[in-house]
Formats: sequence, C-alpha cells, structure tokens
Amino acid sequence: MEATPGRERLIEQFKADGLNVMFGNPGTVEQGFLDAVDAAEDFRYVLALQETVAAGIADGYARATGGAALLQLHSGVGLGNGIGMLYQSLRGHTPLVVVAGDAGVRYDAMDAQMASDLVAMARPVTKYATRVTDPRSVLRTVRRAVKIALTPPRGPVFVALPMDVLDELNSEPVLPATVPLTDVSPSPESVGRAAELLASAERPVLLVGDGVALSGAQRELAAVAELLGADVYEVDSSEVNIAASHPLRRGQTGHMFGPHSKELIGDADGVLIVGTYVFPEVFPELESPFRAGAKVVHIDLNAYEIAKNHPVDLGLAADPRQALRALAGVLERQLTPQQRAAAAARLDVRTRERVRAAGAAGEDDGTPMTVFLRTLAERTGGDLIVFDEALTTSPLVTRHLPAERPGDYHLTRGGSLGVGFPGAVGAKLARPDRLVVGFAGDGGSMYTYQALWTAARHGIDAKFVVCNNRKYRLLDDNIAQYWRERDIPEHGFPNSFDLSHPEIDFAGLARSLGAGGMRVEKPDEAVAAVGRMLSHPGPFLVDVQI
Repeated sequence: MEATPGRERLIEQFKADGLNVMFGNPGTVEQGFLDAVDAAEDFRYVLALQETVAAGIADGYARATGGAALLQLHSGVGLGNGIGMLYQSLRGHTPLVVVAGDAGVRYDAMDAQMASDLVAMARPVTKYATRVTDPRSVLRTVRRAVKIALTPPRGPVFVALPMDVLDELNSEPVLPATVPLTDVSPSPESVGRAAELLASAERPVLLVGDGVALSGAQRELAAVAELLGADVYEVDSSEVNIAASHPLRRGQTGHMFGPHSKELIGDADGVLIVGTYVFPEVFPELESPFRAGAKVVHIDLNAYEIAKNHPVDLGLAADPRQALRALAGVLERQLTPQQRAAAAARLDVRTRERVRAAGAAGEDDGTPMTVFLRTLAERTGGDLIVFDEALTTSPLVTRHLPAERPGDYHLTRGGSLGVGFPGAVGAKLARPDRLVVGFAGDGGSMYTYQALWTAARHGIDAKFVVCNNRKYRLLDDNIAQYWRERDIPEHGFPNSFDLSHPEIDFAGLARSLGAGGMRVEKPDEAVAAVGRMLSHPGPFLVDVQI
C-alpha cells in the first residue's frame, strides 16, 4: 500500500470505523493533524471552547447514537481539563475514543514545556490508555482502542499520538476494527437454577441498570418482572431500562445514601440484579443490604461487577437480553398456578397504586417550572429527547416528561456537574430529526455553558432550560441529611452553597454566545417561553426561576 503521512492515514482509519465526527479543542502539538482534518473529505470537526465541553458533547453524541464517539484533547493541559468529564463517561460506560497529541517521541528526554505522562493521567478514567511510539503501529493501536471501547463493559479509551509519529510516512492497511459479539446465552442449567431461586419469592425485587438498555432488553425485563410480580428499582441507571409508566417500576434507589437503598429492598426475599452493580451510593451500606436468607441472582456481561460488593447465590456472566428471554421461558413453563396468582395479585396492587398516584399528581401547583413543563409536554405530545441534569428538579421534569421509550431520555451520571448542556448538544447532533431539550441546574449549567457557543457555531438546534434556584440545592439536601445522622442542630446552609449574588443573567449570557434566550419569572410567562423556544431557529435557552 502506498505510504502517506500518518496524520492523513489516521483520519482514514477513523472513517473506516464510522468515526466521521471529531469533537475537540485545538493545540499546537496537534496542529499538523488538525490541518489534515481540515482538508479531509466527509470528516467533521466540532469545535468546543474548552475540553470539558468537548468531552461532554462527545458523551452525549455517543449515548444518542449507541456507538462510539471521537474526542480530541490537547496534550496534558487539555487532558487535565477533560478528566472530570471522562470520569462521567467511565462510570456511565460511554465508548469514547480519546486522542491527544504531544510534541514528539524525540523530545521525551528533555522534560520540556507541556511535557507530561499522558497515559498515567488518562489511566484512572479510561478502560485502556496507551501511547503510540512507532509509526508502523498507529492504525493497529487505534483499532485495538476502538475494539476495547465498544466491548462490554464499554467505556472511554485513550491513545496519545506524538506529532513526529504522525508526521512519518505510514503504509498500514486501513481496516475497520473487529468488535467481538457478546450476545452470550447462559446455559439451560444455570437459567433453571435462577428460576428455581426466584419463583417462590413472596416479595421479589429486580434491581436493574444500563446494561439492560445496552442489550436492548427492556421488553424481556418487563416480561420477567410481570411473571414474578416483582418491583423494579433502577440502580446506577441513566437510560430507559423500563418504561416510566410500567406499574412495577418503582423508581431509582439512592445515589447518595446506602440506608435509603437498604430500606427499599430490605424485605425482599428474592432479588434479581441485571445490568448493574450494587450499590453505587456515595455513602454505601457496608454490610449486606439484603435480608438474611434472601435469594440473590446477578446477571451481567461484566463479570467484575457480579458479587463485587455483596455475595450472591448465583452469578451469570451473560447478555441481559438473552438471559432474561431464557429466564422468562423457564418461568412460563414452571411457575405453579399458586405462584402465578400471587404474582398477578402483586402486579394488580401496583397497577391500582399507579392509577391513584396519577390522579394525585395531576394537581398543578402553578409554579413557573410546573407550567413550563406542562406546556412543553402538551405542545410536543412528549415526543422529544430529554437530557436531564436538573437534579433536585428532576422529579418534576420526569413527572411531566416521563422516560417511556429507549433513546428518549438520558440522565446525568458519575456524580459531577456540567453534563446536561453539552450532552444535549451531542444528542441533537446525533439525532437532528428530533427535538432535544437539555435541563440543568443553575450551578451545573455554569460548568459548561460554552456548549451554547458550539451549538450556535455549528447550527445545532438544541434547546436548553436552566432550573434556577440560585443555589447548589442538592448540597443543601445532602448536608441536612448529614446533620440528622449526627444529631447536629439545623442551622444556616454554608455560604459556599449559595449562588444568589451576584445574579447571573443566563438569558443574556446565552445571547452573548450566539443562542437565543429569555427569562421566566411568572407562571403566565412560561407558556410564551415554550412557544418561543420551540419556534426559534437554532439553539435557545429558557431561564426558569424556581
């Protein structure tokens, strides 16, 4: 094969793997590569003003497409800026292919300006991190990285690309990466054992996570839950794993305090864990949260997560869809009439509870945010993609815009702020045919507000909503729990949690970045705001006062 500069051949490799869009922020040591990017056909560079924003947009793009996304960072300083967002991608299993340049292998001994150990920096927040040092292995290494990123458990990977390596002539073949198929079915014997452990449960519970969504196992999950009459709690979940309207869906376990999760599942005598680890709280329960004698079955493609923190009776390293389908088949054949009747009774109880709750939730409190969300739901019929970093306002968002269909809802994950707005930009770029609305708190939005500039520059018609309570409200809630646990008398919240002064003009800031914007202070302004947002050509932000 005729040799061409590695920087040009690398672009052809990315295109062979379907990576035709690169998100990033430029730097000097990548300038030759980015010059080649600018000249490449059918290859798009999406510019962000800071690396955290680029990483967040790439994460949203990958989540919306269901595939990998390509992210370019600038040497050690750019990688450092992006690390917090890469942690989000690691925890959420987003397959990002991250590349960064450095001055060159020839300068390694000099310890010069911007010199850093990029691989060591990236390793804690990636599945795989490496540096190419030979021009004959650039494409080989990239293919390996793509394969690792897309193989469950999926996640970000990192490749450092020295400038002098990319400047060398390269004759490697351009071939798509081979990603192994992982739709592994468990053995009939193991499925029969799982059914035996779960069938007799009088208080069964399912704990599910995003492994269900990745496998496309939502229908199979619902079938098993209905056969068992089992409550379904989502754990470390940020995608639609079961429709919000399903009567057996009971919401999320806690992401902050282990005792809350233990309270939810402490009475269960049969537990099926699928596509997640247990438990992901910041302050987890150190002792097993399962009651003594409870039968626990864990299904996941990621064998590391099975029984990682607490023992289980049966662990199956298998594809959730294949395993749940097989389990449903065995339960259909082997459940006794009495067990079927008990499961049907549990399902009926939850169905009637859901009907009563829907009636009570129909009452409108008339606040600007409630009117805004109700109007948005009415105008769109719920046909939109929500990127949700509303945090303390999320229950209100999902009440009016419930997560029903796979791909229509993405929740923040990983524990840090700044995901909502860039995530919405990435999702809209991936799904230009759909209305995409990103929700963020006032504090979280300011981590990555520059994402609006990227949306305006590239004509990405995403919409944004600031849930503005002038504080880091989640910290207020968490420290209140801290006080209660330690019998500390309630007092004023720390001043560092307050964002009320100086006041941030979110709408004006949006306009300065090339997007439209308006502020909503009163309920009657909320209806007009929805109309303006939906009719505005291009990115538009609404600052809703809470």
